[in-house]
Amino acid sequence: MTIGVPAETTPGERRVALVPESVTRLTKAGATVLVQRGAGAPAAFVDAAYEAAGATLAPDAAAVYQGADVILKVQRPSSEELERMREGTVLIAQLAPLGDPSFVELLAKKKLIALSMDAIPRITRAQSMDVLSSQANIDGYKAVLLGAAALPRFFPMLTTAAGTIPPAKVLILGAGVAGLQAIATARRLGAVVSGYDTRAVVKEQVQSLGASFLEMDLGVDAEGAGGYAKELTPEQIDKQRAFMVEHIGASDVVITTAAVPGKRAPLLITEEAVKAMKPGSVIVDIAAETGGNCALTVPGEIVVRYDVTIIGTTNLPSTMPYHASQLYSRNLFTLLSHLMKDGQLQFDYADEITKGTTLTHDGEIIHAPTLAALTGSVA
Repeated sequence: MTIGVPAETTPGERRVALVPESVTRLTKAGATVLVQRGAGAPAAFVDAAYEAAGATLAPDAAAVYQGADVILKVQRPSSEELERMREGTVLIAQLAPLGDPSFVELLAKKKLIALSMDAIPRITRAQSMDVLSSQANIDGYKAVLLGAAALPRFFPMLTTAAGTIPPAKVLILGAGVAGLQAIATARRLGAVVSGYDTRAVVKEQVQSLGASFLEMDLGVDAEGAGGYAKELTPEQIDKQRAFMVEHIGASDVVITTAAVPGKRAPLLITEEAVKAMKPGSVIVDIAAETGGNCALTVPGEIVVRYDVTIIGTTNLPSTMPYHASQLYSRNLFTLLSHLMKDGQLQFDYADEITKGTTLTHDGEIIHAPTLAALTGSVA
């Protein structure tokens, strides 16, 4: 079995699917690994390190696609890359099937065996494969650093000869993996931190990190399948926004992390809430890529509105490509190890992980949530 790693072509993407550490482990397991020259360079993994790990270097992407049985990527392939893939090739990447289910139809038409790393079931057995969690940790950490850099004041309390400087007040909206990491990072920097989430179950986790938990009765717990937040009703959303205005206005930095799989990010920060913030305050919108939690977020840009800096930088893991690639690569290796039998990939669709991750096989879409999205039915 030959595993191919082409360079990423998505603009701004600096991660690489496999790092040398994982190449060594795969070659010991009997696989041949073909890596495009320079594929790891943006993440600080040089060609010599891949060669030392046992990889064969390919001169260009075409050679990788022609020679590989399995293609590993970070982002979904472009139409040009799809054309280069041979029928029956196994493609493993973050394919975001619910964000664009029609793309999955192209994968089926090409007769690829496509597995989406962002569809890994959130079950105990699959924790070490969970790309969403490994990359969300980076989201939360980097968001706090961006907020601290943009804020025109200190995060910690400082006692100096010139007087005492009070700590910054930081509010984290959403207490999933990214939110909890943001809370922990902001606390390490010395801020006074509050967290909010529609799921009551996370209250204890927020408090265990030294933050206070904002409580609001929506009349229902918003925890959905797999521990994700589920979509709220319009009435619940309006109630939530009104509740947020006061707390957002009292904060120096607000970091938003709320997302619903396959949906536009919920709007949590209204224009009214931005107006309520003090001049110089900062909003870091991790959900910018799916529309943003703030009404004034511009995806991919940093803007100033009502003297408030709103950071809509997307793909934060790519801004820390070394460790982001390392974690992603470990997630991939664990999935490949789960699928490998006698040096080849075996697809047992009675297995929950394999079934939940595989989108297409033999020209058919077999991923139930994607089929539901395409037909408009409920999965």
